[in-house]
Amino acid sequence: MRSIRGCATVPENLPLLSVRGLRVSFGRGDDAVIAVDGVDLDVHRAEVVAIVGESGSGKSVSMLAALGLIDPPGYTECERMDFDGIDLHRLSPAARRQRVGRRVSMIFQDPVASLDPCWSIGAQLIEVLAAQHGGPRPALRERAIDLLRQVDIPDPQARLSAWPHQLSGGMCQRVMIAMALAGEPELLIADEPTTALDVTLQAQVMALLRRLQRERGMAMVFVSHDLALVSGVADRVHVMYAGRVMESGSPDAVFGAPSHPYTRALIDALPQANRGRRRLNALPGTVTVLSRQHRGCSLAPRCPQASAQCRQEQPMPRVARSGAIVSCHHADPQGDQ
Repeated sequence: MRSIRGCATVPENLPLLSVRGLRVSFGRGDDAVIAVDGVDLDVHRAEVVAIVGESGSGKSVSMLAALGLIDPPGYTECERMDFDGIDLHRLSPAARRQRVGRRVSMIFQDPVASLDPCWSIGAQLIEVLAAQHGGPRPALRERAIDLLRQVDIPDPQARLSAWPHQLSGGMCQRVMIAMALAGEPELLIADEPTTALDVTLQAQVMALLRRLQRERGMAMVFVSHDLALVSGVADRVHVMYAGRVMESGSPDAVFGAPSHPYTRALIDALPQANRGRRRLNALPGTVTVLSRQHRGCSLAPRCPQASAQCRQEQPMPRVARSGAIVSCHHADPQGDQ
């Protein structure tokens, strides 16, 4: 047990982040678009959790909602959203920032667009440090140099005076990682941090993130559509489709013995699974857009196994043979032969 300042004693095994029934909609009434629909998520200390799925599956929106970054016309609802035992969803925005402002950081998809082109790298990093810690400018400058050194930027002192357009995409991403680490967070959310990078830089950035996560003992949520990257870094994986979690479990269970048709479709579409074919295997159609009138499994319009039950009833999560939690009427439950 340990004590949280201003709160009751909290068990050590309590998840750092625990979300139940997360729902994000855009618009009101029957015509509202449901971007996230009933997502449950736990992230323990020093754990890496990956969220994967096609573009439009609700991965990034889920994480923005967890940080309280959904603005109208978007609306966030949930049963609970606990961070270290505190229900963030019941706090005002100001109280929420005070509780978790320094303890949670996020790295966004496009590092070049995320940096202000009118400010030098040093000015932007020092501004973040001043907001997080305060202190005299010389000390903040030294701290900024140290952060750039930690993310493997060569000649960090000289880089302080560089402008974003003078750095490569990989260097800009390292600057964004340094900014995210400025508050010494306990939870780092990496939203597709390698999307804009080539394959070599992707590997370097992932190795850097994994090293920093281990050295600092941070929890990390890694949002990606790249199954290969995820399988090498995650302790647990959540596969999302149309705002819902289809399958979750260890990488071995989810990728080694996928139980959900959508997970199998993602794996079947990988290039290495299509050697010798003229076209990649792919599900027909596009990601389903959910509305309040939608019934049944969100994958049913595209799923080759869909039945009448799938089109009428939303499947409830259950444990599959692999040990993964799967939401599918036709998945083999644990214990069946």
